[in-house]
Parts: sequence; structure tokens; C-alpha cells
Amino acid sequence: MSSATHPSPRTYEVRTYGCQMNVHDSERLTGLLEEAGYVAAPDGFQADVVVFNTCAVRENADNKLYGNLGHLAPVKARTPGMQIAVGGCLAQKDRATITQKAPWVDVVFGTHNIGSLPALLERARVQEEAQVEILESLEVFPSTLPTRRESAYAAWVSVSVGCNNTCTFCIVPSLRGSEKDRRPGDILAEIRALVGEGVSEVTLLGQNVNAYGVEFGDRQAFSKLLRACGEVEGLERVRFTSPHPAEFRDDVIAAMAETPNVMPQLHMPLQSGSDQVLRAMRRSYRREKYLGIIDRVRAAMPDAAITTDIIVGFPGETEADFVQTLEVVREARFAAAFTFQYSIRPGTPAATMPDQVPPDVVRERYERLVEVVNDVAWAENLTQVGRRLELMVAEGEGRKDAATHRLSGRARDNRLVHFADARWSSDLETTRQIRPGDMVEVEVTYAAPHHLVADGPVLAVRRTRSGDAWEARTAAPTVTSSAVGLGMPTVGARA
Repeated sequence: MSSATHPSPRTYEVRTYGCQMNVHDSERLTGLLEEAGYVAAPDGFQADVVVFNTCAVRENADNKLYGNLGHLAPVKARTPGMQIAVGGCLAQKDRATITQKAPWVDVVFGTHNIGSLPALLERARVQEEAQVEILESLEVFPSTLPTRRESAYAAWVSVSVGCNNTCTFCIVPSLRGSEKDRRPGDILAEIRALVGEGVSEVTLLGQNVNAYGVEFGDRQAFSKLLRACGEVEGLERVRFTSPHPAEFRDDVIAAMAETPNVMPQLHMPLQSGSDQVLRAMRRSYRREKYLGIIDRVRAAMPDAAITTDIIVGFPGETEADFVQTLEVVREARFAAAFTFQYSIRPGTPAATMPDQVPPDVVRERYERLVEVVNDVAWAENLTQVGRRLELMVAEGEGRKDAATHRLSGRARDNRLVHFADARWSSDLETTRQIRPGDMVEVEVTYAAPHHLVADGPVLAVRRTRSGDAWEARTAAPTVTSSAVGLGMPTVGARA
């Protein structure tokens, strides 16, 4: 009897750049590929299919993409059957230009049709020619697509896609379209399903989450959604990103303060502390309103950690404007601020504005801003020394070296804490491994500008269903869902 041979499944790798929305889209892409029969390429092996999920917001995004594509050209030339696909915001913007500059690319797809990727790959393979498909508007909400999550215990949940704002520095609305909202019942059903799989933390995701509900006419839809999340049994932590200050209302603050599983953390982009610059940016709020929101958040949640985004060197920014930004940083007492040097982004109104700030001035202001941001963040972190914090143990963050035996976790306010591994603590009667997704209680012993340290004994360990889910996933055959190379920090898609 002859034995039939079956071809090995084709392997894939997804390389992600940009904000959390792109990370979430990549989870959909990996889910689609795996449903279509692809498997993740093992570390160190060349994938049969390499997918770039691109960003058009970051400076030099084009150069980075074409540089990476250039490196893959000779690899593809000597690898029969290899395919390269490019999606995301840069693909939506450049379209057919990509295959003109890099004719070895097989598939180009946009932000509105990620669900087409497997079919486009197959069509390109059969027809032996590049496939370019860019839809102008969303036809199927991405959350209806299969997903392969990066984490066993934490998940992104989209509440909306697109944006109705017209910020002069931002190209996102033209690439992702106007805001489209999901119905609350669909969102809550997804959250309950995730909790059933072992997830204990969700982050509600949108370009402007507190505008959620505009499409179906409920101005308090987002605060109602937060309160509804509080009713989901087994859901321990809820976060959201990013809100827009212009539409941040007191009903959201009340929902945050009164819903126990909504975390005392707020990432709210400032962009500039100067009213003149905010006006030029077409940001529909002013310094006084922004600081008023901060004051009301802290009145309701005194321990809330507040983070932000700031752009330095926007066209027309004077030294006086910049000094006003420094003043707001000091007054707002940000736990962290993600700072960006303004650079011209083709296709945005700001690109053609007069009074572009010289690059050397932008760099000098940026360095001064970073110094102030770090000083303020360090002062805020120092207030945590001596406090007992509950951490959700993280995977892939922080230090796990043999010398210090440290693991890492996130506090309720999202601060990163490195702590002593309980397996090495004689003061805790446990020999069981602490797993990502489990909860520990520690006392902070040291503060740095960007993290805290708890070098004393772990005071308590609570093994969780999320830890069980992580353990089950790692016990199964290894499947890497994507190679994420973020160009932005872990909190705060620019709004």
C-alpha cells in the first residue's frame, strides 16, 4: 500500500507598524491566515508569506517600508512560491504606487478590506500577477473576522473605526474613513466571549472612543458601555483608548469612578499647551478645557494615572507657544507623555502651512520637553514608593534575568512594575509558578521615570482563569501570531 504525501501548510509572518488599531488589525489578519490553513513561521525560518501592516502617520514610514521590501527582494528571488503582501494605512494611501516601486510585491490591500487577504494571495498565486484591492469604505466591521490574539489574558475590542475629526496634522480620517460605530450588544457579546476564553482585561479601542454613539444618536453611549462592562462576570479590568478632549464629558468620568473594573487610568492626547497652536491644529478644545477635565478626573479618582501625546514644532509654533506646553505638562502632572517631533506628512493640511519650524529648533524643543516630561513622571512615580499595588502579571515586558529573578506586571493605573519572582521568595509559601494573567500584590520599593520596582517579597498571589488560559496556550504547539514592531507606545493611539 502506498502512503499518500500531503504538502506542508504554507507559513506566514505578519510585521506590524503603528498604533493599537494596526495591532488589532494584525490579530485579524493572523486569524484569517490561520483559518485559511497557513501556520506561523517558526523563529529563524523564512515565511512563505510575509505581510506588512503599515502606518502612514510616523515619519519616514515610506522609507522604512521600501527598505524592508528591498531586503526581501533577493530572498523572494531565490525562494519559489514566496509571496509578499502590503496592507494598512500606507497601502490605502499609496495604492498602486507600491507595486510600481516594488514590483515583487504580490498583494496590496487597504484598511477597509483586510478580510480579502487570503483570497488575494490565492488569486495572485494562480494568476501570477500582483493584486491591488483598495476599498473606499468599510463593508464588513473587522470584529466579525476571525482573530488570533497576541495575549491569552488581555484583548483589544473595537467600539468604532474611522474618525470624524479634521486635525490638520493627521491623515487617518482620509485613510480609515468617517466613524462607524458598533452596536453595544455586539461589543458586549464579544467581551463575554473573550472572558469565556480566559481573558480578564479588555481595552476598548477607537480613534475617538468618547464620540462613540454618534452614529446611532446616543451621546451617553460610551459611559453606558463602560457601566455595562462592569456587569460582565469575570472581567477584571477595562481600559480604553483614545478619547478626544473636545468630547470628554462628565458622564464618562462618573462611569469610570463608579464602575469597579474600569481602571483609574486615562490616556488623553494634549498635542499642544498653546491655544494658538491648538487652533492651527484644528483641535476643538483649548488649554483651559483640557486642564479642567484633568481636575475633574482627579477629583473623582485621586489615584488616576494620566498620560498624553504631545507634538513639538508644529508649523507656526513660537517659543512662547512651546513654553505654554511645558507649563501644561507641569500642571497636569502626567504619569507619562509620548512626545513627537512634528514632520511634514504629505496629504495633510499642515504640510502646506507657512512658518514651518526649522528642524534644529524642533529637536532642541523636543529635548527640553522630554527632560520636563521625565522629571514630572519621576516625581509622580516617587509618590508610589511604599504603596501596595495589585499587578496583573505581564508577558514579554520587563526583566526576567537570573540575577534579579524579576517578573513584570501592570498596576491598575497601568504603571509598569518589575517585581521579585515569588518562586525565589522565602516569605511566601508557594512553589507554584506565577503565570502571565495571574494577580500579585507587591510593595513598591523604588521609582524610575518609566517604571517602578518592588524588590521585597511578593505579598499575595492569586492564580486566575487568565493564567490558566496562558498555561494552556503555551502547552499547545507554539503558534506565533505576528511579529509586532510598534512605532508607537503601548497606550494611546493618536487622536
